[in-house]
Amino acid sequence: MLDSAIEWLIVIVAILVLFGSAKKVPELAKNIGRATGEFKRGQMEVEEEIRKAMYSKPAQAQAASSTGIDYVAVAKTMGIETDGKSVDDLKAEIQEKLQHAQ
Repeated sequence: MLDSAIEWLIVIVAILVLFGSAKKVPELAKNIGRATGEFKRGQMEVEEEIRKAMYSKPAQAQAASSTGIDYVAVAKTMGIETDGKSVDDLKAEIQEKLQHAQ
């Protein structure tokens, strides 16, 4: 406990030496608090945008796979309902429909 008190005392003295007087320290702390708040707000906005992008129309977001095939569009042209289905579900239904057509 004594070690941490000494460390804090050293930090305070270093701040006073760097910034010249005790009058500037509260202003510095206030600016750091504002900057931290702005950073957290920006972080929350980015996280919200990511959530929106991930959860809006998941099948369509995943439809353009590495093969470049838009399975949602293919399924729709074949008359297959696409709402709430994953790309794997759509692939299976497309394959099944193609097998039954033969």
